[in-house]
Amino acid sequence: MSEEGTLTPEVRIGQLEEALATETDRLKKLFAAYETQEKELVDARAEIEVLEKEIIDKEIEREAQESLIAEKDFRIRELEMKATKADKRVEHLEPALQTMEEKYSREKDRLGKVFGIAEELDNDLKLAVSEMKARDDWYVAHMTLFEDLNKAIKERYEMIERAVEAERQSQHMSRAFTDRMDEMVEARAAEMTVEEAEAVIEEGTGEESEATEEAPVEDVAVEEAPAEETEAPAEEASPEEEAEAPAEEEAEASSAETWNSDVDPWADN
Repeated sequence: MSEEGTLTPEVRIGQLEEALATETDRLKKLFAAYETQEKELVDARAEIEVLEKEIIDKEIEREAQESLIAEKDFRIRELEMKATKADKRVEHLEPALQTMEEKYSREKDRLGKVFGIAEELDNDLKLAVSEMKARDDWYVAHMTLFEDLNKAIKERYEMIERAVEAERQSQHMSRAFTDRMDEMVEARAAEMTVEEAEAVIEEGTGEESEATEEAPVEDVAVEEAPAEETEAPAEEASPEEEAEAPAEEEAEASSAETWNSDVDPWADN
């Protein structure tokens, strides 16, 4: 109380000013610390947000990796199952594989032989084509000669046919002449027989007894006479028939040579 009473207003104001200055400095320091803390808090919140985003991204990545791992595990199991099945299948297919290898080797050998034969046939075909080309060139070069030869062969066949036709007409005329001669001889023999019979009848009226005895003899003579006369022309005609027979044989032979395909048409040449 005494001290307070002894303090003057000036001292009190000085103390208060000092306390105010002290409190002001402390407040400024606190405000500065507050601002610093606020900035740090803002930075921390921003960092927290970034970290939260990173955590979310990491979580998403982790889930994706887990799904990938699960999918890979599933695929690995599937591949293991397929590998196991393939191994079993290989065990079952090994005998079939050996059989197929044997068949393949046989088919390969056969294909090689076929290919060799095909090459030989191709070479033969090329050779035949070259030969045919050479033959065609030779034929073209000698075409006029073949045309002349063909004309000559046609003329030869036409001459042979004309000769055969002429020979046939000659034989036909000869036969007609022979038939006409035979008819004339028969007619003449018949006339002679009738005349002799009339003469015998006239002679028989005078001598009946002699006629009865000699009539058979005369009849026989009369009958033999025409027979002899008939045989005589026949014998006369026989040389003609003998002459005609070789002609007919030659004509038939020539016609056979003309139309028979087995006979060589160049034999006469």
